[in-house]
Amino acid sequence: MILKTKGNAENFDDIVVGTINRSGSADENSILLLQEDLVVDIAIESNFLAVITENTNKTHTNTRGPIIHSIKTLTHLQEGDIVLLNTDGVINTLYRINSPNNFMFFTERCNSNCLMCSQPPKNRDDSRYFFEVNSRLIPLIPNDCLELGITGGEPTLLGNYFFSLLKLLKKHLPDTNVPCLTNGRSFAWENITKKTAEIENENLILCIPIYSDIAEIHDYVVQAKDAFHQTVRGIYNLARYNIRIELRVVLHKITIPRLVRLAEFIYKNMPFVEHIALMGLEIEGYTPHNIDKLWIDPYDYQEILKDTVFYLHTFGMKVSIYNIPLCLLPKELWPFSRKSISDWKNIYMDECSKCNVLSNCGGFFKSNTKKSSAYIKALN
Repeated sequence: MILKTKGNAENFDDIVVGTINRSGSADENSILLLQEDLVVDIAIESNFLAVITENTNKTHTNTRGPIIHSIKTLTHLQEGDIVLLNTDGVINTLYRINSPNNFMFFTERCNSNCLMCSQPPKNRDDSRYFFEVNSRLIPLIPNDCLELGITGGEPTLLGNYFFSLLKLLKKHLPDTNVPCLTNGRSFAWENITKKTAEIENENLILCIPIYSDIAEIHDYVVQAKDAFHQTVRGIYNLARYNIRIELRVVLHKITIPRLVRLAEFIYKNMPFVEHIALMGLEIEGYTPHNIDKLWIDPYDYQEILKDTVFYLHTFGMKVSIYNIPLCLLPKELWPFSRKSISDWKNIYMDECSKCNVLSNCGGFFKSNTKKSSAYIKALN
């Protein structure tokens, strides 16, 4: 699936964020996707934010506004999609009108450096750039959007921009569910938690990873000193202010040995959390470089996973399994399995075409073809 493409940019002095328009009818928030059956003069005379086209014909350089031309393909863009046009000709898809898997990217910076991070952080201040992008994006998103995630990097590192964007979400998308992926460490400072609570968005849920009941193990996984204590304090602060919390545990060689103990720790110390997600490993980002430290075949931890899930479920906690296909789970765990992999990352293997439960299975990460279980099989 294509989420980024590039062409030759002209007449740009700033980024442009707008909605794809294939029809040629002018709209002040639209970016005209110029097709062969549309006349170039439409783009010249009408009130579009910008024009994008596969056309290499230089006659359209007469347009007064920004234009990106000579793009290899634009077939992936649908009417109503929202895109970012950069001054270097790169076109990023920010929102796909026909997808349930839309996320806003807040920053590439992070104060952790997890061994299995799928989006390795970059040490540069990109706060202003991503604030500009997302503050222009949010008002364009249809108000019937069911869910819109926040991801990074660590979103809270935007500082006041973080709260400004949360306020914009509350204003423009008051009924949209907003899962925010965060390591939770910033909420150890009560003023951060308080400012988040003051926005009063009941649809915001903070999705926070915790990898062990032992501080040293968690800190090793996230490669950050005192991260465990900051995360736990952040979780307690969030609970005090009645902010919704989901806990996430990525399953790998380091987290599996104490998984049941971690479940006990969560139940005894954090019974207030709304949901717990036990997540299969994505072979992306840092993971391939740390594969010997992390890889364990999901087939080999079935019993530990079953004990963990049933422990949490028995004590009334809502628990789900993400990112693991049904053929690698005991049948008793199928009711807890979710189709959790975003559509642009999701694949099924050749073997899956013969499987009778394919329609109920979440499949695989595309990147996991690099390293996959030895027990993948079609189920009859």
